[in-house]
Amino acid sequence: MIRKSFMIQALPGRLAEYERRHRAIWPEMKQLLSEHGVHRFSIFAREPAGQLFGYLELEDETRYEALAQHPVCQRWWKYMTEVLVTAPGSEKGTEELLREVFYME
Repeated sequence: MIRKSFMIQALPGRLAEYERRHRAIWPEMKQLLSEHGVHRFSIFAREPAGQLFGYLELEDETRYEALAQHPVCQRWWKYMTEVLVTAPGSEKGTEELLREVFYME
């Protein structure tokens, strides 16, 4: 299993909306993640800064990267750009991938 983590930033005053949207994640987006081998996906908030830490486990890097090409994933990213800090012209939030420095099972 491959472990990934990232940091992302909610727009000021938009953290509650970010949470609301994830509580109501589209069933087709959830299904797509599963079909692409994503497991144990968690997102944690650091309040009041609006910083978000995500952790997920996946089966295969290539299958995971293929998510970006799927129309459902692209619609989800566009939907979430309303509540996330994004790079100019980007269709998804500006996420910073993190390097694992310790793991204990």
